[in-house]
Amino acid sequence: MTPSELKYKLEETGKHPYFFSRDNMKYFGDTMKNYGCRKTTINGVEAWELWRKRPVKRGLKNSAYFNAKTFERIFNHD
Repeated sequence: MTPSELKYKLEETGKHPYFFSRDNMKYFGDTMKNYGCRKTTINGVEAWELWRKRPVKRGLKNSAYFNAKTFERIFNHD
């Protein structure tokens, strides 16, 4: 899955509609080119990890996790 495919799936399901919004990404200085996507397991659930290739404004570099089946956001509490 590519970051663009994940964006499409999230918009299609209506879950987290603001995650990829233009205003939200502009606020953090982010672009779609800066994202990578890979499959992983988080908290025992198969998930897609959306990771940043480079840190953005305000030092943000954390990954976001989404359930591979339902596309619900999963929060990693390491």
